[in-house]
Order: sequence, then structure tokens, then C-alpha cells
Amino acid sequence: MTEATHDSSSYRRNVPILAFAQGLFMTVQSMGTVTLPLAALAMLEPKWHWLATMPLFLNHAGIMVLTIPASLFMARFGRRAGFTVGACLSISFGVLGALAVLWRSFELLCFAAFLKGSAAAFAHYYRFAAADVSSVLMKPRAISYVMAGGVAAGFIGPELAKLTVDWFAPVTFMGIFVALSLVAAMSLLLLQALAIPPLTAIEKAKGGRPLREIARQPAFVTAVMSSMFGYAVMTLVMTSTPLAMVACGYGFRESATVIQWHIIAMFLPSFFTGHLIQRIGVLPVIAIGAVIQVGCAIINLAGIDFWNFLFANILVGLGWNLTYVGGTTLLTRTYEPAERAKVQAAHDFTVYATTATAALSSGVMHASAGWFVINVATLPLMLSIVLATLWLAQRERVGRAAASQT
Repeated sequence: MTEATHDSSSYRRNVPILAFAQGLFMTVQSMGTVTLPLAALAMLEPKWHWLATMPLFLNHAGIMVLTIPASLFMARFGRRAGFTVGACLSISFGVLGALAVLWRSFELLCFAAFLKGSAAAFAHYYRFAAADVSSVLMKPRAISYVMAGGVAAGFIGPELAKLTVDWFAPVTFMGIFVALSLVAAMSLLLLQALAIPPLTAIEKAKGGRPLREIARQPAFVTAVMSSMFGYAVMTLVMTSTPLAMVACGYGFRESATVIQWHIIAMFLPSFFTGHLIQRIGVLPVIAIGAVIQVGCAIINLAGIDFWNFLFANILVGLGWNLTYVGGTTLLTRTYEPAERAKVQAAHDFTVYATTATAALSSGVMHASAGWFVINVATLPLMLSIVLATLWLAQRERVGRAAASQT
């Protein structure tokens, strides 16, 4: 049996493990996301505060740089080996982050953030691994179930950050990094239970179509746009929210609460997103997600009360789920098993190159232009997603009509 074989026993064994691993991974990520910009802010002099989101930019840069190597590594050595490397990188992120805070080294904190992204470059393939062991009909649900594992992170991550922020007082934030390294170690142990056979030598030798041919498919273009812009908007808003809240007089715990509910909103819909895709189709789900993210911008532009930050971040998380799960599901329809490594890598590289740019831009935009401009900048991105889904839907209708006449 190959990794591409849709065996029900492989589905039942691997999808739950990947879902739990996703929960642990996102716990590490959420603790890091809520802490990195504030830890950086505490290290920097006021004139350098615009660099506070640099660690989050380097986090996304790490994802971007390692996305293609991670996919190719797993194509050669298998999913479990790749995910093991990713878990080890997560542990390293926590250890070096703790030392950076202890030594007040902004440079070391930035390097630790790069490792955080490098770990994520491997872990973001959990959803594709679940799709690989699933039948065509079960792919949306498999992707959704793995993404749903992040719900636990929404509850546990920020709460654990609040509990551990002063573990090593008066060295603030050090305890968070120590705690998240322990969570990453748990993930490392869990992933050893995966049993996903690699591609056969014949499948590896096939190679499939050239990437440029695959990328010309309208479904591929729409899938990438959905994931790319949906993730960019979420990154712009989430990365700058803690900074905007500090500027408005809110403390760490208020910011952590907002990020907590944002993360819950990112992953809780995954329990039904797959069912929704099967029921109404992937394109309507993507379009609905984009419209919901527009609602985030509207609420943020309406005021700076705690509830504005909270509800806006809930909406951007929900919209991200629909555009990202929808985009991933649509992408799986564009390639054959022998083509998956390069197609998945191309998709994720494009997405995370965009999110890296968004993470860096958010700090610069917040310092130079303000919260208002950040939210206005999200609107054309969401409009692009809606237009892309309408374009693909029209092409599919024309294709079906032409097929029915032959």
C-alpha cells in the first residue's frame, strides 16, 4: 500500500494523530505569536519600536524559506521524518527564545522566531498528509478535522502563556518560552506513532506534469489566491493587534485574551467546514470567508474598545478558516499523487511569502500610518478572492454546458 492509497485503516490511524499534533503545534505557535512582538517591544528603545513585529516577519520568512525544502524532504524520506524535524525545531525555538529574553538579545529572539517559522514549514503539511490518506470524498473532512485540532490551542495556548509569563520573574516572558518547548516535546513523541507509507519508486519516477502546466489551471489560481490573500489579511490584523492594543492602553492579558478567541475562531469552524464544502461547494465557502473578513475590517474601523478588537479578531479568524480550508481543498483537485510534493510546495511557498510580507508590513504600517490604514488595506485583497471565485464558477458553468451539448 502506498501513501497515496486511500485505505480506511490508514485514515482512521493517521488523521487523529495529525489532529492532536496540530493542536500541540498551534499551542506552541499561539504562545509564540502573542509573546514575540511584546517581548521585542520590551527590548527595544522607543525609536526602534517599529521593529517590534520583526520577529513575526522572520517567523513567516522561516516558513517561506523552508516550505519547499520541507516538502521535498518528506517526498524523499516520508512524512514522519519531516514532522519529527519540525518538532525538534519547535523545541529549539522555545529554548533559544527563553535565552533571548534572559539575555535581552533582540537578535537571538529574531533567530528563535525564524526557527519557529521553520518548524511551521513542516507542520503546515499536516493537512496535506491527512488528505493524502483520504478518498476524494473524505478529503475536505480530513483537512477540516486536522485543522480542528487547533481549537485546543485556542483555549490552552494563551491561558498557558498567562500562567507562565512570570515563572521566572522578574524576567518577564521567559517562562512562556520554556513552557512551549515542553509542549513541542510532547508533539515530538506523539508524531512517532504516525504510519504513512511513502510513495513507491514508480510513483516518484513519474514526476507528473510540469509545474507551470499545473499552475495554469483556473482552479489552481483560485486556490492560491484564496489561501494567499485570506492568510495575508489574517496576518496583517493579528500581528498588529497586540501593538494596537498596547497603544490604546490595554495590557498583556487583554491582548492574550483577544488572540485566544481569535485562534479559537480560526480552528473551531473546522468541525463543520468540511461538511459545508460537501454540502454547498468549495467556491461558495471561500467567498463567504472573504466577506466575513471584510466584516473584521469594518468592526476595527468602527472603534478601539476592547470589544472591537475581540469581535474583529473572531471574524478574521473565522474568515481565514473558510478561505484557507477552502483553498487547500480546491488545490487537492489540481494534481496527481506524483505531483503533490511540488504543487503543495509551490502553494505554500506563495502563501507564506505573502504572509511574511504582511507580517513585516504590519509593524511598519502601524508605526507610520496607523491602525486605520492597516484595516483599509485588507479590503481589496478580500474583493480579489470574491472575484476569483466568481470567475472560476463561471468557467465551470461554461464547461459543464459545453460538455452537455457534446
